[in-house]
Amino acid sequence: MRLGHVNYEKLDRMMNKGLVNGLPKFQVQSGLVCAGCQYGKAHQLPYKPATVHSKGPLDLVHTDVFGPVNKKSIGGMVYMIEFIDDYSKFVWVYFMQSKSEALAKFKEFRLVAERETGRKVKVLRSDNGGEYMSREFNDFLNDCQIGRQLTCPYTPQQNGVSERKNRHLAEVSGSLMHSKNVPGQFWAEAMQTAAYVTNRLPQQGLNFLTPYEKLYKVKPTVSHFRVFGCVCYVFVPNNLRHKLEKKAIRCIFVGYDNQRKGWKCCDPNTGKCYVSRNVVFDETSSWWSAEQKILPDSQPLQDELQASKVDLRFEVTTPDEEHDESVQHQEGGGVEELPFEESGLRRSTRIRRQNPRYANVAISEETLREPESFEEASKHHGWMLAMESEVAALISNQTWELVPLPVDVKPITCKWVYKIKRKTDGTVERLKARLVARGFTQQFGFDYEDTFSPVAKITTVRMILALAVNQDWKLYQMDVHNAFLYGELDHVIHMEQPIGFVNSEHPKIVCKLKKAIYGLKQSPRAWYGKISEFLEHNGFASTSADASLFVKVLGSKVAIVLVYVDDLIITGDHVEVITQLKENLKTRFKMKDLGLLRHFLGLEVNYKKNGLLLHQSQYVKDLIQRFRMENSKAAATPFEPSLRLCPDEGKEAEDVTEYRQMIGSLIYLTLTRPDISFAVGVLSIFMQAPRKPHVFAARRILRYLNATTGVGIKFTKTVSPELVGFCDSDYAGDLSMRRSTTGYVFMYGMSPISWSSKLQPTVSLSTAEAEYRAAAMAAQELVWLIQLLKDTGQRVVQPVKLCSDNRSAIQLAENPTFHARTKHIEVHYHFVREKVLTGDIALEYVDTNDQVADMLTKGLPVHKLKKFCKFLGLKSDDVEGEC
Repeated sequence: MRLGHVNYEKLDRMMNKGLVNGLPKFQVQSGLVCAGCQYGKAHQLPYKPATVHSKGPLDLVHTDVFGPVNKKSIGGMVYMIEFIDDYSKFVWVYFMQSKSEALAKFKEFRLVAERETGRKVKVLRSDNGGEYMSREFNDFLNDCQIGRQLTCPYTPQQNGVSERKNRHLAEVSGSLMHSKNVPGQFWAEAMQTAAYVTNRLPQQGLNFLTPYEKLYKVKPTVSHFRVFGCVCYVFVPNNLRHKLEKKAIRCIFVGYDNQRKGWKCCDPNTGKCYVSRNVVFDETSSWWSAEQKILPDSQPLQDELQASKVDLRFEVTTPDEEHDESVQHQEGGGVEELPFEESGLRRSTRIRRQNPRYANVAISEETLREPESFEEASKHHGWMLAMESEVAALISNQTWELVPLPVDVKPITCKWVYKIKRKTDGTVERLKARLVARGFTQQFGFDYEDTFSPVAKITTVRMILALAVNQDWKLYQMDVHNAFLYGELDHVIHMEQPIGFVNSEHPKIVCKLKKAIYGLKQSPRAWYGKISEFLEHNGFASTSADASLFVKVLGSKVAIVLVYVDDLIITGDHVEVITQLKENLKTRFKMKDLGLLRHFLGLEVNYKKNGLLLHQSQYVKDLIQRFRMENSKAAATPFEPSLRLCPDEGKEAEDVTEYRQMIGSLIYLTLTRPDISFAVGVLSIFMQAPRKPHVFAARRILRYLNATTGVGIKFTKTVSPELVGFCDSDYAGDLSMRRSTTGYVFMYGMSPISWSSKLQPTVSLSTAEAEYRAAAMAAQELVWLIQLLKDTGQRVVQPVKLCSDNRSAIQLAENPTFHARTKHIEVHYHFVREKVLTGDIALEYVDTNDQVADMLTKGLPVHKLKKFCKFLGLKSDDVEGEC
């Protein structure tokens, strides 16, 4: 102890060699444990290299998380998680916004790796990070019978394979980015490229085989390798550009795609990423010089590398890997040799034939396509996970039982339907796969009988929003998970097993349905019966105006529930009832409480100071992009004022299908855009055989929308809101059949809640007759709106004003005297006269220049259109101005 706790070996040498004076000789007893030495000199024991290696793929998988990187990637990611096969040293990499996504990424990796290798993951080795130690992660490993190996605390060397791979990928990524001065926001693309390349380079520890060949028994090709970050030119197909536009987009090369045969390229000016097989590379050029970089180059990787250094002298299982790999880029090979087995996803070598329209260029997330078949979806691990989730929900809900097919029974078939769920800003929220029965294969009387089920009217939705704004009610939204599964069947139905999930041991047995599923003819009715029964049990009553609207009135307070299949809007001023209802819903059904209403049936809700804006701006943007109208010249109006279209004028349209798709998409947009209702209604007449003038008129609507993308309905609070209507007609405006067009619009306070632009079913003999018919059609809607308001507990001041700009029509409604010139008018059009006499409706005259319904009967000049748009409260999402 006097010698400062010198070790036994040195003490023995000092005595025997006489290295110092005054040290007596004595017998040194080695092996004794000195507490002082342990407290002061304790250190980690050396790590012996592993001598036992995995015998097959996925026997042992190493994993670690890299990050956070201090610069977000272009996709908003700050973490990378890697999975390394101990047998082949093949690495899969995924990127995350937070560590909590680790389990989801492991599920993705497991699905891909097991499907591609035909083997199961047996053991997972990781550190003790919270992302790996959660209860959900442990439960998943236990359910899948996957073993776990954990490192001891503060000993990253025990997970040296992952730690070393992290450093190796960071070094390669940094080199890739430095060489072409690539900004830091491309770090994820660089890491993915580093993993892709490393998997195809020989390693000493594999007897100079590549991880790719070790895993898949096939030599990889590198003929398609290109210099990361170099300038490239992506060809744009003819059908995606105008004739005079550039035929190529200048981009930078950012890696290899894991879904399609093509190179991944990014346009730094727009941020759009492309995958294309038609690319010309300039590997000697850089987009940025050293002074032009937007963000520090690869500094985020260097910072993370410093934070994650380990003692590489004590590597656990892997021999040394090469550090400064260089690849000889060749021009040969061509496209046909491109093997896109991206790191983590080895694609089949089978030739897949895609739609020629999308074969050359594919936009990444902005235009992520919804698969049209299981075969297409099965190539994407995200859709596979969505299908697994759907099947798991069906099984956990005991939707069916597997039974032998009874004699003389033909089972119905089923299919997968895919939907990309997007947030209000258009970004992808999740991928949804739904198993749907092919209801058209059901037999009436044997598989089903009654099928009718009510659904909420869009006018009811707008009325509820108007009431909420004027009454200062909060609007809540809830979503029922797999709503149709709660419906009970009254017929025995057998269905084939879902494609992709057939029981391998019993492939010929079928699913005997115990509960309704989507696609069955009786499913909507069964679900409506279940939800209406629940709401009635909680004191709500279905209204006579809309069977999907449920109201509970207690004194002066009211609670309202609007049901649209599996989406619920809840509002009212009875806070206690609403709170209790939401709790009861969560108890009875598997619900998702979405908070305040933001997004409903594709409609977006933005809350303003004195109201809210209901719009479809993201839908408009998608529509314009879908039909390639981004760079089109803006139109001031949706329809030319003097234009009169006929069925047979001009040449036939080149693409009939596209015209129908265009009009069908625009019809949905009229839910919040009354300014285009007339134009869309006119063009929908020519769906059967469109001509070029009709296509041109349809594209004019898109050009108008391109200039008014963010316009929607502004619901504004008023002191004493009243119901008022406007009706008008365009006499004999239809040149082919000489029928008149009816247009009406109803306002509640300052908000439009109902409008229509429709051809009258018969020919009118005079302007007065056409206006009279228009008033009758508007009166029918008005009576229904009055009842709707009364059902929700609102007081309606009667008679309600219905404004017309034709005095003869008003006199005809007020005067029941028989007249020879009106005797031929059908009896049901005199409905308006009856309502005027009973005091429910009061027809009032309005000047033609103030007749707002005029915009629903004909094309208007720009000054008049803007005037009526302002009156209707059509506002923009980005600026508080009219359209």
